[in-house]
Amino acid sequence: MTPDERALLRDAAAHVLLDDIEMVTLDDDSAHHLFRVLRVRDGEIVTVTDGSGGWRVCRSAGGVLEPNGPVCRDERTTEPARIAVAVPKRDRPEWIVQKLTELGVDEITLLHADRSVVRWDPERADKHRRKLGKVMAEALQQSRGVWLPSLVGPVDASAVLNEFAVAEPGGRPITDRDRAVAIGPEGGWSEAELSAAADQVGLGATVLRVETAALAVASRLRLR
Repeated sequence: MTPDERALLRDAAAHVLLDDIEMVTLDDDSAHHLFRVLRVRDGEIVTVTDGSGGWRVCRSAGGVLEPNGPVCRDERTTEPARIAVAVPKRDRPEWIVQKLTELGVDEITLLHADRSVVRWDPERADKHRRKLGKVMAEALQQSRGVWLPSLVGPVDASAVLNEFAVAEPGGRPITDRDRAVAIGPEGGWSEAELSAAADQVGLGATVLRVETAALAVASRLRLR
């Protein structure tokens, strides 16, 4: 994306995630948020995105959005950044997916590790995934992003750790080659999980909470 295109997204009155940006139609919730909460006025520029790299400029007119330019496509220039994280307690999953979305992580995988305290049964997992999806959509709009991360899981850590370098004290420093990193539970990885992992990376000398570690990794993978 060019600096001028990024400026268009940044300077718009609002940014909206829609299923279809060819035929721009607002659902009731989006319309209420734009015109009642944000109080977008006629003539103001609003950008829309499909969350898959597509976006376009629109103009507000009489309570609807009228396209004001062609559909643009943002092309990925690096291998996707993937972060896996053991499901933490309370509302911390929401905080994690919000921040990782803002930072532009491409895939977020939720894990049930051997030493996980929190485990979601299928019913709870469906409920949490719906809630996390809403948080991610709101974060994408707030950050003016055009790529909505994929949300995977929860899955058993042992099934996927061969694809990830795990964060572990004493691991090697993260480098530009690292594109997939997994954060374990507060109790740490089991020996079996460490053996299954593709590699081990260190996150410094201090002990980090799960959400702090996830944010540190995301910053390293995306802000460079």
